[in-house]
Formats: sequence, C-alpha cells, structure tokens
Amino acid sequence: MNGARPANVSRAALLAGFVVSVALGILTHYTGPGTRLDSLLFDAQAGLLRSAFPVPVPREVVVVGIDEATLQRINEPVTLWHRHLGDFLRAVTEGKAAAVGLDVALPDRSFNEIVRGYDEVLMTGILTARKAMPVVLAITIDSAGKPRPIYPPFLLVAGDKGTGFAVFPRDADFVVRRFDERLGVGGTPVPTFVGQLARGLGIEPGSGLINYTAGPAFSYVPLHAVLEWLRSNDGERLRREFEGRPVVLGTVLPGEDRVPQPVNLAAWEQNSGVAPGVLVQAQALRSVLGGGLLKPLPEAAAIGFIAAMGLLWFAGIRGYGVLAALVAGGGALFVAGTWLLRQGTHLPLGGVLVAAGIALSGRASLDALLKLRERRLLRRSFAGYVSPAVMEEILAGQLLPDLGGARKFVCVLFADIRGFTTRSEGMAPEAVIALLNRYFEGVVNLIHAEGGAVISFMGDGIMAVFGAPKPMDNPCAAAFAVAKAMQDRMAGLNQALSAEGIAPIEIGVGLHAGEAVIGHVGSSTRHDYTAIGDVTNVASRLEGLTKEAGYRVVCSRVIFDQLGGPGELAPLGPMAVKGHTPVEVYGWGPR
Repeated sequence: MNGARPANVSRAALLAGFVVSVALGILTHYTGPGTRLDSLLFDAQAGLLRSAFPVPVPREVVVVGIDEATLQRINEPVTLWHRHLGDFLRAVTEGKAAAVGLDVALPDRSFNEIVRGYDEVLMTGILTARKAMPVVLAITIDSAGKPRPIYPPFLLVAGDKGTGFAVFPRDADFVVRRFDERLGVGGTPVPTFVGQLARGLGIEPGSGLINYTAGPAFSYVPLHAVLEWLRSNDGERLRREFEGRPVVLGTVLPGEDRVPQPVNLAAWEQNSGVAPGVLVQAQALRSVLGGGLLKPLPEAAAIGFIAAMGLLWFAGIRGYGVLAALVAGGGALFVAGTWLLRQGTHLPLGGVLVAAGIALSGRASLDALLKLRERRLLRRSFAGYVSPAVMEEILAGQLLPDLGGARKFVCVLFADIRGFTTRSEGMAPEAVIALLNRYFEGVVNLIHAEGGAVISFMGDGIMAVFGAPKPMDNPCAAAFAVAKAMQDRMAGLNQALSAEGIAPIEIGVGLHAGEAVIGHVGSSTRHDYTAIGDVTNVASRLEGLTKEAGYRVVCSRVIFDQLGGPGELAPLGPMAVKGHTPVEVYGWGPR
C-alpha cells in the first residue's frame, strides 16, 4: 500500500476521458460559449498586435469626416447637401483618388422643386467622378433594419456596380469582426459598400475576419476643409491628401452611426468601445486591399488541435502541476494563436482551451477521486490492523513499503497482565478472547488518544511506541501519562469484572526511551511496522521487573530525566536486567 502512487486508472477510463475531453472541446468550438471565448481572445490578440506589432498598410484608405465643425460651416440641412456632396466628388476627382465611396444617407426624393437644378448638381458630381475612378454609394439601413431608399436618378448615374449595402455580419455581442457578403435570405450574397469598392479596384473581397491589426488608428480629413481646398483651387493639397488612394466619406459625429469594435480605430478618441461606422468600413477595405481578410484555420486543423489537447488526459498531472500546466499551456496557445494571426490565419482557441482544461483538470479530479476511494478502502480494510497514526502516514504516502527504516528517538511502552498464563488454563478459549478484548479495548484507546502507535499484541501483552511514525515534543511524557491512565482504567474494568464474578486483572507497565530503527521488518511479501533496538529490549525487561520491584509502572532514568525530576517517581536504584547491564529504574504506583 502506498498513498503516493498514482491511482490506477483503467484503460477504458483513460480512453473515455480522452474522448470526453475532445468531444466537449469540439462542442465548444461549434457553439456559443466557444464562439464568445474565441471573440474575446481575438480582441486581445488584435489589440496586442496593433499596439506592439502593427501590420503595415500598403494602400492607405483616406477617411473624410463629417464632424461638428463641418456642420457649423455648412448651415443647411444635411438632406440639402447636394451641392456640397457634388463638390466633394469634384475635389477627390481633382485630387486623383483611386476610388471614392459615400457612406452617407442620400435623399430618397427630388429637391428640384425647392432649388431648380439641385439634383443635377449631385448627379453631375457622381458622373464626373465615375469617369475618373470607381464610385460607390452606400445603401444604409434604418432603425427597423430596412434599406433606406435612394432617389432613383442617383442610382441610375451610379451604375450597376455603384451601390453597396453598408452592413456587416455581427457577432453575438454585436461587435463587427467579420466581413462577409452572404447576408441575403438563405445566405445569398449581396453587394456591399466595401465589396463594391474593392471590385472597382480590381480585387474580389472574399470573406473572413477583418484585420484589425493592420495600420494605425485613423485620423480623418474634415469635409469642410476639402471643400475649402476645392473652392480656393488648392489642387496641390487635394492631390497630397488623395492621390492614388481610396477615399470614403462618412460621419464622425459622437452620437451617429456608431459600431462596436474590438479595437479603438479612432485616433481622436480614447478607449472607445465603438467607432464611427465609416472607420469600420475603412478598416475592412484596408484588410481587403492589404493582402486579404484573415482566414480561419481549416476545420480539420482546428479539430486536430483540439484532439492534441485531449491527449493531455494521459499526462496524469496532479496538484499544483495542473494549474501550472493550464497557465503555461494557455499562455503558449495564446502566443501561438497571436503569431498565426500575424501571419493572416486565425486559430480559434475556445474549443482548444476547453479540451486542454477538461483533460488536465478532469484527469486530476479522477485521480483524486480514485485516490480518495482507495484511501477509504484502505482505512476500512486495515484501520483495525494498525494504529491511526500509522494509517495516516500510510494514506499520506509517508510510509513506503520498502524494507528498512529510519532512526528516531522514541519511548517504548510494554504492558502485560500478571499471571495471565495460569489464569487462562482454567478458561474456555472464547472466554479468554472475550476478556482480552475487553482489556485491550480500553488501553488501546488510551494509547491512541495520546498519539501513540500500537506496534503489536503478544498474547496478553501489548507494545506501543510514542514519537513514531509522527514525531512528538515529549514522547516520554505522553507514554507515562498513558501508563498511569491504564492503571486507572483497570480499576474501572476490575469493578465490572467483580460484579460478574470474574477475578480482577493486574497489569505491569515498563517504559524506556532512546533511539530505535522504526520501519518495516520481514519479507517483501509479509512484513510488520515495528521498532528495533536496545530501547525495545530494555522496555520489555522493565515491564518484567514490575512484580519484583513492587510497582505497577517501572521506567528508566531516561524517562525520569525527560519528566523533569522526581515528581511522582520513586527511585529504585540500579536493577539487574536479563541480558543487559544493570539499569537505574524508578517506580510509580506501589502495589
């Protein structure tokens, strides 16, 4: 028996644990909790890379913002901005932009009845820009989730490829992390604002995660500044801002068109959890134009990662090792996933981490449960064969089954019933056993109560050790207290025996202390836990002197010194001990 050994786990349990770990990892990978965990980890990875290792942007996207200053300078309702939007399109054309997108809600009706030729100003701007570059008008969505209509002549001049929905798929937490045009009924593709701009620039957008690690946070060019450069004929400034770059126009006002984001995209805002929608459009366009969207790891590889983590079930790590493995393994997976993200591949870690956590903690829990069951079985099966102190050491794995022992200072107690051999000759064997059990029941409890360990029963004799297997501050004091208590217990037992017509019992107790080798003695297939040494022999001989000395308890000078002096002990002088030099002894409890 060895409490330190790993609990024996059957092959079936090992295989079942592995299968369960992998199955729960895969289930997590495909369900909401895993998706949510993946999203949180993606946000952390994107934030880390964006701040420490930003991906360079080969083709920057210019954001022109409708801000508070623009509203103050253009003292007209936004629905009447036809002339200003037309001028903006003329400005980016003069600036030689690569493409232009208007992420604004365009009018759904004509305003010519208010100002003659008003519609034509914007239509002319669209047509002029289209001759020089791709132009895309955003189809925005109202609060009810329906597309806002656009005045048909504007759609006509924009052309078939000149409009796109300014929408993104959103995760369960409403954060925009992905770009995908399969937004129609049953997953049918619809043209999007970013997708149409990308196609106009010769790139098919595809689908995937928006690369939020690409480029720094956005600044914007105020719309009113662009209009002032145009009206002052500052073509050089326009070309410096726009030449060769895609341009998107949208609102950057604090309370309008805000979209939850995993990182802060606005350089002029601190720790913002939401960004102007035009910035998310610009970041998605950055991703498409700068090498493509982030692609998830192939499903087969993701499942392979989960299965690999499930193999941790076979490691059998225990205790604090589980926590250390979880922290180190989780950190390593996070670093590996971050590195892959930097290479353009997203490793979903939710299911992988769950599989690893279940494999490590589940196996540790199973081992602990089996060990607890083993401890209970050992206690139930062998508690009556060894003392509680010995059993606790066995269960704690401190008493190894190897033959041999350790040298310790102990106090050894021997007790024996006077004249029991003669007494038992006239008794039935059953009566002898019954009497001994009544006697031992009382004295063994006294020994255990003081922390002693019963080493063996020898007929009517008993041997106990104090100070092993667990050390004690003063084993001699504990043993002496037990020796006295045993005599008191005999008084109560004898009273009961007299009432039953049974002759009383008288016992002698011998005590000696010193170094002994404590451990297993015997063969590899059958051995006892015992104490070997001169101290044991002397204690046994002192018990035999109790009758000759006339005292119920006889102990050595070592006990006398450990108890601190005369006290209750009477000096008896040196006495001859069989097979040993004379021993100075002391007595307690004269007969």
